[in-house]
Amino acid sequence: MNSTVSGLSETISSGVPFLDNLLGGLFIGDNIIWYDDAGSLAGVFCLNFLQASQSLNKDIIYVSFDRSPRNLMDKLGTLADNPGLTIIDCFTCGKGAGSPVFMEFYEREQPSGKHRIIRVEHPENAADVMDMFYSVHANLKGDVRFIFESLTGMQELWKGEEHLLNFYAHSCPRLYELNTVAYWMIEKKAHSSRLRAQINQIAQVVIDLSVKRGKTALTVVKAEKRNRERLHQSQEYRIRDSQVLFDSETTAHERLFLGERLKDMRIQRRISQTELARQTGVTPSTISQIESNLIYPSLPALLKMAEILRISPGHLLQDTMSSKSQIVFTPNDGVEIKFADQNRDAITGWHLTGYKTDVNTQIYLVDIHAKAKLPRHFMIHKGDEIGYLLKGELQLTVDDAIYTATAGDIIYLDRKTPSRWKNPGSETVRLLWIATSV
Repeated sequence: MNSTVSGLSETISSGVPFLDNLLGGLFIGDNIIWYDDAGSLAGVFCLNFLQASQSLNKDIIYVSFDRSPRNLMDKLGTLADNPGLTIIDCFTCGKGAGSPVFMEFYEREQPSGKHRIIRVEHPENAADVMDMFYSVHANLKGDVRFIFESLTGMQELWKGEEHLLNFYAHSCPRLYELNTVAYWMIEKKAHSSRLRAQINQIAQVVIDLSVKRGKTALTVVKAEKRNRERLHQSQEYRIRDSQVLFDSETTAHERLFLGERLKDMRIQRRISQTELARQTGVTPSTISQIESNLIYPSLPALLKMAEILRISPGHLLQDTMSSKSQIVFTPNDGVEIKFADQNRDAITGWHLTGYKTDVNTQIYLVDIHAKAKLPRHFMIHKGDEIGYLLKGELQLTVDDAIYTATAGDIIYLDRKTPSRWKNPGSETVRLLWIATSV
C-alpha cells in the first residue's frame, strides 16, 4: 500500500510479500536492523526494498561505507539509474583512503550525469557524515528511504563501538521523527553482544539472517506495534534471481498457481464459470472461490475440470511438480512478467519455463513495442546475458555508444548494461533473452 507522512500507522512494502505479511508491513518511521550472519545475506532484501521504493517514486539515500561507487553501481544494476537515488560515498575517502584508483571514478563517471553520487571528504568524522545525509534529506519531500551499508563498516572506520553507538543513538530517533524508513545492515559476528543489545533497544524492527545446516533463514527478533506471536520464528528461504522465496509460502503459492491456471485455461476454452460449474457438479461460487485462491477443489472436482478443459490434471498443478524430469516446455508453461520501472505500453515479457527450473539460466521472450524507448535496461543485471533478435530492428546504448541490431543478430552483455533501448520501427520487436545469475 502506498503511504504518506500523515501518520505512522500507514504501511509500506519491503518488496518481499512474505516479509510484509510477517511484519504487517513496514511503518513510516521504522529503523530496520538487518543482522547478517554471513555478510552477504541482506543484499537481496535491500535490492527488493529499493525496487519497491522506486516503483512508488520515493527518494532514496544510500550511504555506503563498504563499497566503491563503481562496485555499488555493479551491485545495483539498473536500479542505480533512478533519478530519485542519491548515493553518499563514504568509501572513497574512508576505507579507500583517497586512492587515485577510486578517485578516478569522479573524473570519468560523474560528468555523464547518470548518477547522483556525493563524496564525503572526511567520513572518519561521524559529524560530517550526519551533516551530509541530513543536508541531502532537507531538499527532498515525502517519506524518504535510507539504506546504510553498513554499521560494521562505520565501526571499522571510526575505530570503536562507542563512536558507532553514539552515531546510531542520535540518528535513529531523528530519522524516526523525519518520517523516513531506514535499513541498517550489520555483520552480527563483528560486534559485541553489548552493542547489539543497545542497538536492538533503539530500533523499531530487528531481523536476523542466518545460515543453518546449509539453509538460509530469517527470524524477526523485534517488531514494535506488531503481532508478537510471530517473533523468534525461524523462516527458511531461498533466492531465485532477485526473488526471496520462503518455504512456508509453498502451500499458498501452489494454491495461487492452481487458481490462475484454472482461470486461464477456462478462458482459453471459452467456458464460463457457470458452465464449468454445471459440468463439474459444483456451484458457480465454488469455481469463483477456486480461481480467487480461496479454496482447493476436491480431487473428483479437479479430475472433472481437467477432463472438461481437455488437459491433464497435472497441468493444473504443473508449477508444484518437480521440473527436473520435464524436457519440453509448451507456451502454456510461460508466465507473464512485469519489468520494474518500465511502461507496460513499451515492453512486455514472458518467463518461458514458468520459474520451474532450478538452474541459474533463465529464458525469456521480450516484446519491445513500436516506437518504444526504454530509459534503462529491462532486467536486473547479475550475470552474463544473451539476446537473439527474432524480428525487427533494435537500438541500444552502452557507454554512450549506440548499437543497432536486426533480426538474426546476437546481443551479448557481460559487465556492462545498456542505459537505453529504442525500437525505431513501426512494428513490435521480439527478443529471445537468456540471463544467467551469479
